[in-house]
Amino acid sequence: MYLKELSLFQFKNHSETNFQFNEKINCFVGNNGVGKTNILDAIHYLSLTKSYFNHIDSNSIQFNQDFFMIKGMFMNDDLDEIICNYSLSKGKILKKNKKRYNRFSDHIGSYPIIIISPTDSNLILEGSDTRRKYLDSSISLFHQNYLINLINYNKILKQRNSLLKQFNDRNYFDPISLENYDNNLIKYGNEIYKLRKDFLQELTPVFNDFYREISSNHESVDLEYKSQLNDNSFSNLLKESLEKDKISFHTSCGIHKDDIIFKMNEHSVKKIGSQGQQKSFLISLKLAQFDFITKKIGFKPILLLDDIFDKLDDNRVEKLISFASKESFSQIFITDTHEDRSRAILEKTGINYKIFNISN
Repeated sequence: MYLKELSLFQFKNHSETNFQFNEKINCFVGNNGVGKTNILDAIHYLSLTKSYFNHIDSNSIQFNQDFFMIKGMFMNDDLDEIICNYSLSKGKILKKNKKRYNRFSDHIGSYPIIIISPTDSNLILEGSDTRRKYLDSSISLFHQNYLINLINYNKILKQRNSLLKQFNDRNYFDPISLENYDNNLIKYGNEIYKLRKDFLQELTPVFNDFYREISSNHESVDLEYKSQLNDNSFSNLLKESLEKDKISFHTSCGIHKDDIIFKMNEHSVKKIGSQGQQKSFLISLKLAQFDFITKKIGFKPILLLDDIFDKLDDNRVEKLISFASKESFSQIFITDTHEDRSRAILEKTGINYKIFNISN
C-alpha cells in the first residue's frame, strides 16, 4: 500500500496544494512554519479521520474560511480515492470512491499509518489518558471491532454516570436499571481489557528488540499494563465501588482507568530516563508498533517521520536509516529543515526518493 497523490484545499496554511508521490521515500524540506508538518497531518486525517496534533477539526480550517478538503489516492490492490471534508455548517464527511461512510470506524484500519513526532514525548510526560489513546489507536488499526466496542463502552459509561446523578437528584435508587448498565459495561469492558492485555504482551518483546538495537543494549526496558481488572473481576469491582460511585456520580472502576507504565531498569522512564533515553524509548515503541501491525494485517503501514533529524542525534538517525535500507518499511514521509542534510542521508539508503521544497 502507498499514497500516490495528495491534494489539500484550505487546510491549515495550504490554500491549494497538490502532490504526486514516490512509492518509497518522500521528503518535505523548508523553513519552520511553512506547513511541512501539516502535510503529514493531512495524511493522518485520511488514515484515522482526525488530526494527530489537534482533535478540534475546526482548527484545521484555513483562517477566514469555513471548510477544508483533503483528497488522497491510495494504491493497494486497486486505486482508491479517499476524501475528507470538514465544514463549519455540515461537520465532517468521509468518502471512499465517492461513497460516504456512515461510520468513521468502518474506515479506520484500511490505510494504516505510524507517525513518529516530537509530540510523542507527551506519551511519557502527560497523564494516563494520552497512553490509553495510544493503545486504542494502535489496536484499532488491526482489530475493527475494538473501536466499536470502545465507542459502546464510553456511551454506556456516560449513561451510567448520568443515572448515578439522577439517583441523587431524585433521591431514589433503582438497582435493576443500574444492573442493566453494569452488564453491558462488563461485556464491552472485558473484551477491551483482553485485547489491550494481549496487545501489550505481544508488543513488549518486539519493543525490547528495537530498543536493544537503537540503544546498544545499555538499559533494560519494559511496558507494564496497569489495570484494575488485573487483580479483580469487573463485576466485583463495580459492586465494591457502588457506594463510592453513588456519592461521586462517577464510575470509579473499569478500563477507562487503565494505564501503561513505561519502565527502564525497573523504574519509571519519566523519572530516570535522560532525554536521549526517552527518545530511544519512544522511537522503539513506534517501530515495534509498526512491526507488530504489519504482521497482523499482512502489509506495511505508511511511516511518517516529523522533524526527526532535528530532534535526534546522528547515531539514532543512522539507526532509522538502516532500518529503511533493509526494506523494513514501505512508503516513508519525512519533514526536515535542511535539504542538503536530507539528501545526504537519503542517498545512503540506496532507495528511490523524492524531495519537495515547501514554502509560503
